[in-house]
Amino acid sequence: MSNSVRVRFAPSPTGPLHIGGVRTALYNYLFARKMGGKMLLRIEDTDQNRFVPGAEEYIIEALSWVGIQIDEGQSVGGPDAPYRQSERKDIYQKEAFRLVDEGKAYYAFDTPDELDAMRKRLEEANAPAAQYNAITRMQMKNSLTLPAADVQARIDAGDPYVIRLKTPRKEEVRLNDLIRGWVNVHSSAIDDKVLLKSDGLPTYHLANVVDDHLMGITHVIRGEEWLPSAPLHVLLYRYLGWADTMPQFAHLPLLLKPEGNGKLSKRDADLGGFPVFPLEWTDPFSGIVARGFREDGYLPEALINFLAFLGWNPGTEQELFSMDQLIDAFSIEQIHKGGARFDIEKAKWFNHQYIRQQANADLAPTVQRDAAAAGFDCSIEKATKIVALLKERVSFASEIFPEARTIFYTPETYDEAIATAKWNDDAKTAVKAFHAALQTYEGEFVAEQIKHTLSEAVQQAGIKQGKIMQAMRLALTGSGTGPDLMLTMEIIGRDETLVRLEQALERLN
Repeated sequence: MSNSVRVRFAPSPTGPLHIGGVRTALYNYLFARKMGGKMLLRIEDTDQNRFVPGAEEYIIEALSWVGIQIDEGQSVGGPDAPYRQSERKDIYQKEAFRLVDEGKAYYAFDTPDELDAMRKRLEEANAPAAQYNAITRMQMKNSLTLPAADVQARIDAGDPYVIRLKTPRKEEVRLNDLIRGWVNVHSSAIDDKVLLKSDGLPTYHLANVVDDHLMGITHVIRGEEWLPSAPLHVLLYRYLGWADTMPQFAHLPLLLKPEGNGKLSKRDADLGGFPVFPLEWTDPFSGIVARGFREDGYLPEALINFLAFLGWNPGTEQELFSMDQLIDAFSIEQIHKGGARFDIEKAKWFNHQYIRQQANADLAPTVQRDAAAAGFDCSIEKATKIVALLKERVSFASEIFPEARTIFYTPETYDEAIATAKWNDDAKTAVKAFHAALQTYEGEFVAEQIKHTLSEAVQQAGIKQGKIMQAMRLALTGSGTGPDLMLTMEIIGRDETLVRLEQALERLN
């Protein structure tokens, strides 16, 4: 395998990282690891108007939580530092001015009002596209239409200007996308995009091309929303003289709403009652808190497994994959073109599978904490037994204590339907016999011995055990269903078991 593969994840710090961004980062990471390459983290913060305090730190923490390890970039450093675009201003300016000098870009002095007037004029004329392009640029204020002396005078006077790409008028622009195949766009459909803004900072288009080239990026794996910009980026690579080292592109399918129509948004998540961010996020301006997968109780391994399958499939029946297994199985060729429907129930299913695989001791502190919050003293040993009893029945660690109510709370009421159907003379006789046997019980109070004692007591009373087990559960828990009854008694202990049997005999008569 080649060690030359280099990919990057390049989010903008404009708020919390969307779960779709986590999937993009994951696919980059899986590909880099599969190919023995490197993954870079670059912060694209050239749009200072949309910068949100704390967003960059959030991105770094989120990637760390899900297990995506950055080889170079923001937070870890590397040979191509700085990795924050706002600190690379001089690099972009140099390339933008070079394009102007070579006749591949130009200065434009148009005011916002003049641009609005141009668009309005084109719309009224029913033009196919109201944009600044190879045709309309010749009616605007720029270095292609103004005398050279006038242009220099405006620059010397400090007049605001932008630098625009000089798009060819009649040319076919092609790229071979690794997921979508050949994409062909006529240059007449590409407008003269701004490369350098009036504040001296680059737009995404210039900055990402320059950085990808200088950082040796070999594969650009990003969201489908960037596909319309890809032909423009191909032009930029050519104009900058880097066509021979242009990275390969792979544009990932969208994450769709649960019902499958349209792109997944935070509003969809709010309406559906599920998170759309990896971690909880508090908006620094409004104070509004958005829920996160971590705080909702999802395990990072489960979330990664779930996200991997949103747009990719290994082509086998296997569904549970560790990160290492995902790396081994992953290939760009198996990424789908169509959007992937976001099914939160499937995410819960994955979490349930990983909860089942968790060591009991790892989940026990959650149960101990929740019990303490409810006013119960619960040893770590007891909590570990509760986990062993109930983890097969839950999707989240936080659900274990609520499921364990019958362990912590002595029944106050009894299921009427079960009592009517099952609480008969045989049930009462069996409960009395078992109660009597427990009073003289001297061995270790563990499930296997409890089961033996119950079996003997019922047999000596001349009753078939199978006929009274639901009534026995009713007496001990108030319910006709639940987890293993012998283990339940082991956890609540002999004294509490006796109390509950006595109480049932009093209340159910």
